[in-house]
Amino acid sequence: ECAICEGYSFSLKRSCMMPQELKKAVVLHSGGLDSTTVLAIAAREGFEPCAMTFIYGQRHIRELEAARSIAIHMKIRHRIEVDVTPGIFTGSALTGDREIPLNRSEKEIGDGIPATYVPARNLIFLSYAVAWAESLGSHDIFIGVNAIDYSGYPDCRPEFIKAFEKAANLATKEGAEGRRISLHAPLISMSKAEIIRAGVSLGVDYSLTHSCYDPSPEGIACGACDSCLLRIKGFREAGLADPITYLKRSEQ
Repeated sequence: ECAICEGYSFSLKRSCMMPQELKKAVVLHSGGLDSTTVLAIAAREGFEPCAMTFIYGQRHIRELEAARSIAIHMKIRHRIEVDVTPGIFTGSALTGDREIPLNRSEKEIGDGIPATYVPARNLIFLSYAVAWAESLGSHDIFIGVNAIDYSGYPDCRPEFIKAFEKAANLATKEGAEGRRISLHAPLISMSKAEIIRAGVSLGVDYSLTHSCYDPSPEGIACGACDSCLLRIKGFREAGLADPITYLKRSEQ
């Protein structure tokens, strides 16, 4: 049985080939709900997912632990952790001492660019992904950005994804020689509830994922940051129980 899809739903197994027959695709994987769903989507679409995770000066390592556990669970054969100099990502609440916004309304979450924005993060991460893809002989990169239920990050917009794909094909040997690099953002137009339903249909174990910006020292999600609030809202609207534990749950 295919090592990638073992333990997943029949619909994923049916569309999956053996690993030696699969084209590789680099998947940016943080250990969160969205990027883990994208790993499963890449496998469903006939690729062997190659997970790329970043260490960039995050305030906590819980998401890194989640990414490692998920890679083991999903039997990802190719995985890399990239250690980016943390000093270049100053000014964000995720990498410094600024306060994490808590208990914001849906309107507040979608209004403007929040303190949790990390300067040019996806621009830098995708550049690394293109380099690894070329090294692997891959022409496909997956990223879990979303423009519906998201926190206003400019590097999660369709315009950015389209522009970066064009730049990647102009800047690489593969692109210059006509072997087009494709940037896939399968979640871009999906609500959080739709993402969760898609992941559940593919057998994603969301109990292994971590979404919180401000977990407790024990790694328990706060239940009040923007990311937790969007996750809680998504499970509620999907009509499903969120399998992780929160310090407190929003009543929104």
